[in-house]
Amino acid sequence: MFKYFLFLVLSSTLFANLSYQSSVNKELSLLESFDIEPAFLYDPIMNQMRSNNCNLKREKHFFDAMKEAYLFIPAIKNILAQYNIPQEFLYLAMTESNFKLKAFSHKKASGLWQFMPATGRLYHLKIDDYVDERRDIVKSTQAAAKYLTVLHKRFHKWYLAAIAYNCGEGKLNRAIKEAHSDELSVLLDSKKKYIPRESRLYIRKIIALALIGTDEEFLQSSKYGYLLNRANACSVTSVKVPGGESLKRVAKLIQIPLEELQQLNRHLRYDFIPPYKKNYALNIPYIKLSDFKEKYHKQAIENIYKIYIVKHGDNLSQIGKRYGVSYKIIMDFNKLQTSRLRLRQKLIIPIHNIVKKG
Repeated sequence: MFKYFLFLVLSSTLFANLSYQSSVNKELSLLESFDIEPAFLYDPIMNQMRSNNCNLKREKHFFDAMKEAYLFIPAIKNILAQYNIPQEFLYLAMTESNFKLKAFSHKKASGLWQFMPATGRLYHLKIDDYVDERRDIVKSTQAAAKYLTVLHKRFHKWYLAAIAYNCGEGKLNRAIKEAHSDELSVLLDSKKKYIPRESRLYIRKIIALALIGTDEEFLQSSKYGYLLNRANACSVTSVKVPGGESLKRVAKLIQIPLEELQQLNRHLRYDFIPPYKKNYALNIPYIKLSDFKEKYHKQAIENIYKIYIVKHGDNLSQIGKRYGVSYKIIMDFNKLQTSRLRLRQKLIIPIHNIVKKG
C-alpha cells in the first residue's frame, strides 16, 4: 500500500515537473520568436502586467477581446505566416486596438493595426467617402505584415520591429545610437529613457498578452475556453462582388445575419459596395464560401449609390431632381427626421440604374 502511495506521489510530482518544464519551454520559445533573451521572463513590469491581466476583472477584458475577434483570428495568423512573421504578432494588434476593427485614436489612427492615414495610404489602403480599408481585416493585416517586414529588415530583430511600429523608425534609430546598443534590456532602462515610456510599456504589454494567450493551463481553466475552439474553427475569406452590391442581399443569399457580415466588413462606411469599383473584395466566413459559389449570381443592380456633400443653397427637392430621385426616398434612405440640411452634410443618393433586370 505504501509503495502504491509513493508511486502516486512520485508520478504526480513527475507529471507536475514535466508540465512545468513544458510551460517554461513554450514561454522561452515565445521570447525567441521575438528575438528576446530568456532573462526577460523575469522582467518585473512585464510580469505585473501578466498578473494583472489574469485577475478576474482583467481576465474578462482579455476574453471579451478574444470574443470580438473569434471569427478573424485564424485569418490574421495565416496572413502573418505568409509573410514569415511570428504569429505572436497577433498580440501587437490586440495591444493596438483590442481587436476592435473600428478603433479610432485621437491621433486619427484607425483599425485593427491602428494605421495613421498617411501610412495606410503608403501601403495602398484606400480611405475615402465609401471605405476606410484600415478597418479591413485582410487588407490591413497584409499592410501591417508588409510594414513589419520593412521594419525587421532595417533593425534585424523582431522586438525592435515592434518597438519601431509604436514609436517610429527615426526615434528608435536615434535611441539605438544614443544607447550604443540595440539590446532590449538597455533600451528599456527607465533612468536613461532611450525610448519613450509608452514604447517601454508597449513591448512589455505585447509579450505579457502573448504569454497569457499561449498559456494552455490558464486558457483551459477559464470559463471562456470555448471561444478558443471557435477561433480555431472559424476563419475569413474574401470574394469578389460588383460595385453597388448590397450587403443585405449577400447576407440573405449565403444565409448569415446581416450583422455578422457587417462585422467582417467594418471598412465599408455604408451597407453597399463602392459604386466606382467594377469588382471589390468582400469578407465572408470561410464556411460560407461554398454557399457563395453556389448561390451568388450577379444581378442588374436596381440602384447605384452616390455620396453627395451638401453645398450652400442646396435643398432635398433640388438634389432629388438632379438625380431623378424623390426627396422622400433620400429622406428615408438617410433616416432624416427633417428636410433641413447642414452645410457639408453627407447624403447617400440611390440613383436608379437604367439597366432592366434580366
